[in-house]
Amino acid sequence: MADKPTAAAAATTAKPPPPQPTKPHPNNLNRHPYRPNPTIYHRNHRRNYFCLFCFWSILVILLLLLIATIAGCILYLLYRPHRPTFDITSLKISHFNLTTNADDVTHLTSNMNLTFSTKNPNKRVVFFYDPITINLLVADTQIANGSFVNSFVSEPNNITVVRSQLYGANLLLESSTVNQISADLKKKSGMPLKIYLDTKTQVKIESIKSKKVGIRIVCEGIHSLVPKGGGGGGKSGNSTTATVAVAATVTDAKCNVDLRIKIWKWTFSS
Repeated sequence: MADKPTAAAAATTAKPPPPQPTKPHPNNLNRHPYRPNPTIYHRNHRRNYFCLFCFWSILVILLLLLIATIAGCILYLLYRPHRPTFDITSLKISHFNLTTNADDVTHLTSNMNLTFSTKNPNKRVVFFYDPITINLLVADTQIANGSFVNSFVSEPNNITVVRSQLYGANLLLESSTVNQISADLKKKSGMPLKIYLDTKTQVKIESIKSKKVGIRIVCEGIHSLVPKGGGGGGKSGNSTTATVAVAATVTDAKCNVDLRIKIWKWTFSS
């Protein structure tokens, strides 16, 4: 009779129970497998290139500005450039016709001779001037204008004298301007005049030439009477015409030179 298998033998021969199936986590039921998006990858790649381009562009611009600043400082220390100076030498009124008609409309016709000089105070700097536009004002109203049509060169330590004729042909004046002229002519010093000179200049240092830059010269401190016989804005036909020109007082005249840098539509003065 065969022996019955013992409990130990039964335990060794028994098969292990099958593993329990794992239940999917509730958060992973609707999750799709990760797939990289090529569009986002290329977009980030282009963004990195753009950032690098901006960085190097700004760096190059800053380096160029630094080099230009250093070069400008070296030129200034070597040559010590100064702005040119301008002086009014004389202003003579040869014709001043101020007429008011029956309708209280006042017209002015004038003729004047202006002489001014410009000095180059530098030792190694040369100034090249374009033609000069000239405007003469009384009470902030233009009463005569003219120009010096020739270009000229101002050499180092040199003084250039410029002569020009100014005209005002039948200019219509406002009543406030006429009243101001009449009041000024009653003063002992006469009416105050202001002169604007506008031109462009180019600077040359050794063999280096700059671009043309606009400049405005404003001259104040000029006073003048008009020839005897009127000119103060009286009624119909009140006019003054000089047989001998009347010289303005220019001993207190001062001229300031301002740079006029134009960027697109805006003009900056310094």
